[in-house]
Amino acid sequence: MAENEILDMIIVGAGISGIGMAAHLADSCPTKSYVLLDRREQLGGTWDLFRYPGIRSDSDMYTFSYSFAPWKDDDTVASADKIRAYLHGVVADKGIAAKMRFGQLVTSADWDSKAGVWRVKSKQGDGSIAEITGRFLFLGTGYYDYDNPHDAEIPSLSAFKGTVIHPQFWPEQFDYVGKRVVVIGSGATAVTVVPSMAESAAHVTMLQRTPTWYGVRPRQDKFSNWTRRVLPAKWAHWLNREKAQRLHEFMFKRARSRPEGVGEFLQDMAKKELGDKWNPKDFLPPYPPWEQRLCLVPDGDMFKAIRDDKASVVTGVIDKVVTDGIKLTDGTMIEADVIITATGLTLATLGKVKVSLDGQPVDPAQHFWYRNCMFSGVPNMAVLFGYLNAGWTLRVDIVADWICRLLNQMDTWKVNVATPVLPENHDLEVYQPFDLFSSGYLQRGKHLIPKSTTTAPWRIHMYYRQDKEELKVAPIDDGWMKFERTGTPILVEEAMTA
Repeated sequence: MAENEILDMIIVGAGISGIGMAAHLADSCPTKSYVLLDRREQLGGTWDLFRYPGIRSDSDMYTFSYSFAPWKDDDTVASADKIRAYLHGVVADKGIAAKMRFGQLVTSADWDSKAGVWRVKSKQGDGSIAEITGRFLFLGTGYYDYDNPHDAEIPSLSAFKGTVIHPQFWPEQFDYVGKRVVVIGSGATAVTVVPSMAESAAHVTMLQRTPTWYGVRPRQDKFSNWTRRVLPAKWAHWLNREKAQRLHEFMFKRARSRPEGVGEFLQDMAKKELGDKWNPKDFLPPYPPWEQRLCLVPDGDMFKAIRDDKASVVTGVIDKVVTDGIKLTDGTMIEADVIITATGLTLATLGKVKVSLDGQPVDPAQHFWYRNCMFSGVPNMAVLFGYLNAGWTLRVDIVADWICRLLNQMDTWKVNVATPVLPENHDLEVYQPFDLFSSGYLQRGKHLIPKSTTTAPWRIHMYYRQDKEELKVAPIDDGWMKFERTGTPILVEEAMTA
């Protein structure tokens, strides 16, 4: 990148979101210049950060992979190393590697309205600060704090004489063979860690305050693998993606409309897997299915570990941690050599990048979502927040495609600034999309995210198919987006005739 060069786009984050945006640029806007910045030393984002035992996808890989890059592995539920290999393949195929800059901790991004550019600063490995300039900013930084996981304030944890680990900071080569392990938590991380550690630990206990809803599915899908053998790769990928997405959407909507029936279905599945190990105290949640994320148990691996007495589930409230274990308020004592605090994430918006407009800080919570990715009143910036009830990548594809349409249309009209504008006196109904879910990390962080209305384009919601159809046909000149040629407002009619 030449000194003082103004790039067409600056992408922050080299995970699923950032790589997806770069790939769409390569396909739909091949003349655009861009750079992809990441704080880590290699690509992968979440899938490079987390290294705890058994880490895998918590949704099927046909909806977690990109629409344009077929998933070719036999595993429909894939391990992190396979996901990283897939991302490396996309980067190589789309020529993205040369655009990547690692070891770049982006700290701030300021919109210069006079120049019509973003000035992005990043901290280098040696502590120095570098600045680059770009016309459009895309933040694919995920939704949680990489540095500070949720502190559940476990009573007297410091008294424990064994090893305490948070899954977000798993120590390399940690040896737990023959040790007694307690995993505090019952979410997706715990459900992954427990069966994996149970293979060689003396025993693994999952200590939960509240039971979780589980869904069991094969790690490999026979139908999907058959289609990959008999159909061209792109056709098979499209078919399997459609099947997986529609089934998932059906399950979510049915859980909302008929929670009792879905609850019975899931309970019957768990009872069949657990046999005499099932009991309502540990496996009957007090909330409806999909009020919190449904946890995937591929091949029923966690249930098998419980049946084989390699793992167990205990439901209760921690009284205190003692030198050799955990004491519950009902007097139960769980002995442990290792405590895994799988107690949740801390939500972080904008990847903790300090975003400002001409030096004035942007508070996301004071803005509205526009077209699932932009903020009201903020020019030339998109932020990716994926689906909470489906594969994250589904939103990456439709948003990146729409952004490319926006950029190409701006080129046609010879404008360089696009700002979604929602008047303060609007009469649209406002709602909080996170109220659909009761998960702790969402409720703790919902005050940090932009607002939504009940109607497009000023919303972000959790229904992929509706979003996909809307974004596919949504006119760029929808009456809400205002265009400029660096400081000079331009009416759409003027741009079209210029």
